[in-house]
Amino acid sequence: MSFNEIVQTITTHALPVLLAITLHEAAHGYVAKLLGDNTAWALGRVTLNPIPHIDLVGTIAIPLVLYLATAGSFLFGYAKPVPVDFSRLRHPKRDMVWVALAGPLSNLLQAIVWVIAIYLLSAFEVEERFFMAMAQAGVLTNLVMFAFNLFPIPPMDGGRIVVGLLPWRLAVGFAQVERFGFFIVMGLVLLGVVNALWMTPIMTASMLSIQWLLQPLAHMLLLTSP
Repeated sequence: MSFNEIVQTITTHALPVLLAITLHEAAHGYVAKLLGDNTAWALGRVTLNPIPHIDLVGTIAIPLVLYLATAGSFLFGYAKPVPVDFSRLRHPKRDMVWVALAGPLSNLLQAIVWVIAIYLLSAFEVEERFFMAMAQAGVLTNLVMFAFNLFPIPPMDGGRIVVGLLPWRLAVGFAQVERFGFFIVMGLVLLGVVNALWMTPIMTASMLSIQWLLQPLAHMLLLTSP
């Protein structure tokens, strides 16, 4: 991979990635505040400023090294988790589901916005390739975060959702997986299980759903385009 390709990828992905991470983490903290826990709010983590959410290792170093080492075929990274004291939520077990779901849903909504941007760029025949590449990166980044974070093993958001939905006895047992959850998820990622059986189906279904949802807009832009 050439130096120019690396620079181009970084520049087109920088804004979508920062927005995806920032809004994902802020959404967790904001919903937690609405449901009774203001821990993240008090620490300044419910913010659109990306700096408090960036982890120098997980957000910058690891993704960059993996991108260079695998020629862009494998990427992984993480932001600083938003602190949530589930015991302070009004209904801890139930509200855990909404707090966990808030992050991935913010990414799904961002993917919809980026698809709208693609439709608008196409309709108005914007010739600057950079903007289209950024919008496409925005769709891909957010669909990846949406699907990956919903993987149903703690500490992923999907794992916390499962804990919140299970009966108490099963929930307590399943929550113990969190101690080893990161290593389990990484092992399944390296084996290709997460991508083949989880990421690809969910991302495909999500994209088809977004296109179906935006059909009226796409049709209207087609009629009004120059």
